[in-house]
Amino acid sequence: MARLLIVGGFLAAVFWVFSIVDCSVQPATRHRGVPKAAWIAIVVLIPVIGGILWFMIGRRRANDQGVPRVVAPDDDPEFLHSLGKYDQDARIRRLEEELARLEDETDDGQAPDKRP
Repeated sequence: MARLLIVGGFLAAVFWVFSIVDCSVQPATRHRGVPKAAWIAIVVLIPVIGGILWFMIGRRRANDQGVPRVVAPDDDPEFLHSLGKYDQDARIRRLEEELARLEDETDDGQAPDKRP
């Protein structure tokens, strides 16, 4: 039983220190509710419960409002809309002409142009 208390106390101390460090290094824009100094005081004065409160209530996630979210190109409607502006028909036509030219060169017995 004593070992369990020692291990539990050690884990609580590690969690407490981790909570203090995490609360301290977060920018002020990532704190919810009260100011940064108040969160640090809560975490320091109420060791384990303060850390739990910090992670559950006080810490703002990166995808919460106020922090811009990075969107992948295939999820960005503006980027997908810009793809429609590119003239795909002209590109297809140009590729078909190049393919026809390459087929004509090989039909004449000449080797196709090898480009590096």
